[in-house]
Amino acid sequence: MNLKTINNVFFIGIGGIGMSALARYFKFIGKHVAGYDKTETPLTRELSELDIDVHYTDSVEAIEERYRDAARTLVVYTPAVPKEHSQYQYFLNRDFEVKKRSEVLGLITKDSYCFAVAGTHGKTTTTSILAHLLKEVGAPFTAFLGGISEDFNTNFVFEGTEFSVVEADEFDRSFLRLFPDVACVTSMDADHLDIYGDVSELRKSFGEFVGRIQPEGKLFVRNGLPLDGLTYGIDDGSDYCIENLKVEGGAYLFDIRTPNEIIAGVKFNKPGRHNLLNALVAFGMATYSGYPTRLLADALATFKGVQRRFSYQVKRDGFVFIDDYAHHPTEIDAVYSAVSEMHPNKKALVVFQPHLFSRTRDFVDDFAKSLAQFDSVVLLDIYPAREMPIEGVTSDWLMEKIDNPNKKKVEKNKLIQEIKEQNPDVLITMGAGDIGLLVGQLKNEFEYAN
Repeated sequence: MNLKTINNVFFIGIGGIGMSALARYFKFIGKHVAGYDKTETPLTRELSELDIDVHYTDSVEAIEERYRDAARTLVVYTPAVPKEHSQYQYFLNRDFEVKKRSEVLGLITKDSYCFAVAGTHGKTTTTSILAHLLKEVGAPFTAFLGGISEDFNTNFVFEGTEFSVVEADEFDRSFLRLFPDVACVTSMDADHLDIYGDVSELRKSFGEFVGRIQPEGKLFVRNGLPLDGLTYGIDDGSDYCIENLKVEGGAYLFDIRTPNEIIAGVKFNKPGRHNLLNALVAFGMATYSGYPTRLLADALATFKGVQRRFSYQVKRDGFVFIDDYAHHPTEIDAVYSAVSEMHPNKKALVVFQPHLFSRTRDFVDDFAKSLAQFDSVVLLDIYPAREMPIEGVTSDWLMEKIDNPNKKKVEKNKLIQEIKEQNPDVLITMGAGDIGLLVGQLKNEFEYAN
């Protein structure tokens, strides 16, 4: 398929973080862009401000005439859209090019030098750091991010076409559509078992992804994972290794040992050892762009972060509010570790919105154990996303399993009052659902001391 012959691009599920980045890309290169999504969000409103037509009604009548020209229209859909979706069926049953988001991403990036970040955790932060490093050294690149970078204030960055930076998403085996030159695997924890069935199938899929790396390409692997590649880690003798680590003024200071050199006096400001590892592998990958390693290492100090990834919303005397996308037990553990390291001996309240009935069911005991570490736990109802309810799988069921006397299920409209009554030193909101839409309200409420 030749994207140059396409004039119009229609998205089914345009409001998704990955889909909206592609929509921005096609608008940027001069295509007509439109699409459907289930509900209006800040992301879809931003697309509308770019003169991208977004509608919220699943009907064939809502498709503009321009996008009914099969010869000149590309249709992009997300696997999260149900197969019975009427617009999806309309395009599928006619002579249209109908492709998954991952297929289109593969087509866009195949002629560039492609950096692909894979792993069940850390993809968005790592790709955002990598994009930041390339920007700071003046590299010509295009980046498709799975979150809103606080450095670029967007999920799509265009600085040229020589390099591309993408997330290699394991959901629905999407990453098997990419052709990376340099790739990394940050983690392979059990997840998306509604797709894979068990962790062995998930790991098999990662193996297939690694097999798609170009013959002269490179693979970075978190030390300890069962894959062959350049390893990275902290004080563990990895090929790319952080050494002499210390914390000063809320920032990490360290040296980086590579197979070729030691880069001393590196600084990174985002809390959490997991973020430090993300920074290390982003740096390692960026060295294959050919730019000076000292400049790339120095650029780590100016990385601002990603919205909803250990994002400080309020930081004042006696109170800190952190928002994070964590929706898997391993991610919750990482947030707890970061909070404990940066804010020791502070009373921490976590507000958690479980994401998906199936994920809650599959990892309920692990969720309970991870959440129990915090001083106090508040649960919201499960966010269903693409799923129908599963009998017996509820937040109340999860709460019963949390071994912590300070636990409570709360409705959204009573959340602020509950937080005020508990009066924590550190407030953390976590989840991949619509809890992120509450963050602005909570920030306004707690930004100043009462």
